[in-house]
This record gives sequence, C-alpha cells and structure tokens, in this order.
Amino acid sequence: MRSMLESLFDIPLVIAGMVIIGSLCLFAIGGLLLVRRCVLPHLRIHDEDAHFSAAMVHSVMVFYGLALALIAVNVFETYADVSKIISQEATALAVLYRDVSTYPEPIRPQLQKEVRDYVDYVIHEAWPLQQRGQVPSGGVDRMNRFQDTLITFEPTTEGQKLLHAETLRAYNNMIQARRLRLDAVSTGLPGVMWIVILVGAVISLSASFFFKVEDVRLHGILVTLLASFLGMVIFMTLALDCPFRGDLGVRPEPYQLIYDHLMKP
Repeated sequence: MRSMLESLFDIPLVIAGMVIIGSLCLFAIGGLLLVRRCVLPHLRIHDEDAHFSAAMVHSVMVFYGLALALIAVNVFETYADVSKIISQEATALAVLYRDVSTYPEPIRPQLQKEVRDYVDYVIHEAWPLQQRGQVPSGGVDRMNRFQDTLITFEPTTEGQKLLHAETLRAYNNMIQARRLRLDAVSTGLPGVMWIVILVGAVISLSASFFFKVEDVRLHGILVTLLASFLGMVIFMTLALDCPFRGDLGVRPEPYQLIYDHLMKP
C-alpha cells in the first residue's frame, strides 16, 4: 500500500489530485447506478426507514470525518515541524559560519570552506536524494572533516576560549538539526492508516447509495459532491504526507539564502 501511494509523488501534483478525486467520483456514480438498479429493487424500503438510514449514514460520516480530520491535522503538523527543522539547521549553519570567520589564520579559511562546501552539498546533492525518498549520507564525512579541523584549534586567550565554546555549541545545534532532518526523510503515514482512509471513503460513499431519492440526477449530484470533497481531503493528506516529496515538498531555500548572502565567495 505504501509503495503504491509513493508512486503518486513521481507525477505532477495536479494530475495526482485529478486521479484521486476522479476515481472517487467514478466510484460514486458507478456504485450509485449499480445499487439503484440491482440492490434497491430487492429491498423493502419505506418512508419511515429514512430516519434510521439517515442516522446510520450520519454516524458513519461523523466517525470517518473525525478520523480523517485528525490524520490530516497530524500530517500538516509534521510538515510544519520539518519546515521548522530546516530553518533551525540553516540558522545554526549561519551562526557557525560567522563564528569560524573570526578565527585566526591559517585555520579560518579552512573552516569557512568546509562549512561552505557542506551547505553546497545539502543544496545540490542531498536535497535531490531527499526528494526521491532517499536518506543522503555524504554529509557525514564533510562534518567529520570539519570537526577534526575544529578540535585541532587551541585557544590561547580568554576571548578565543569563549569564541571556541560558542562555535562548538553552534556546531552541536547544527548536528542535532541535521539528524532530525535526515530522520524526517522517511516520515509518512503507515500503510494501515492509508487503508483506513481509503476503505473509510468507500464505506462512507457506499452508505449514501441506499437512500430512496426519486430523482436519480439529484442523487448523483449529491453523491458526486460528497466524493469530490472526500477526494480533496485525501489529496491534501497525500500531498503533505512526505515532507520532502512531490510539488509541495520542503525546498532548500533557507540554505540557499545563507549561502548567497553569507558564504558565497
């Protein structure tokens, strides 16, 4: 289930939305016509049964709507948290670069270059991998080289000791944010939750087929509107499910901004 859904991230978001909404609308129209032709004639439905049917459909829609709303809110909060992590890492890199820019020669240009190369790597190499759902690993060696260079510096004055301590703090903050970013690459709803979402949509739509509406066109319009609304909510959940995937995936603008304004030679 999860692999099938991930294939939707490889196509444009507009097409994915049309596929999801269109599929539900086709199911709604086809299911409605099938039920009215083959099922309803065999059921003894009276006017007083409408109250019970309405209560049952209302219960199904309430429980499904509540579950879908909670899932959608959770997905959006995860997306917002990942965006915040990206900003935190970019900010930590900017602070780190400014700190190492005050180090004495000859270590200063080397530290600056290693931070600058890491940011360039994140933008041009790591991000394309993240957009394909792959966890990049090339940043480990770059950060290890930076750390090896940094710990070789021996501060000789009180000012240098304070500066070195602040640099190490900024470096630790950056490493923490980097780890959270990499963990978020594989973030997504488990397959069982997607089964609940899709099967729940089918059940909710199917429940609306059993009302005795005289005008089939009116019944079809209402069921199609319901299917379209459910499709839009499911589409929104899918679009934000994997924070780095698809057209709405998080972009490396914060890194590009600090690189252009602070680090670009």
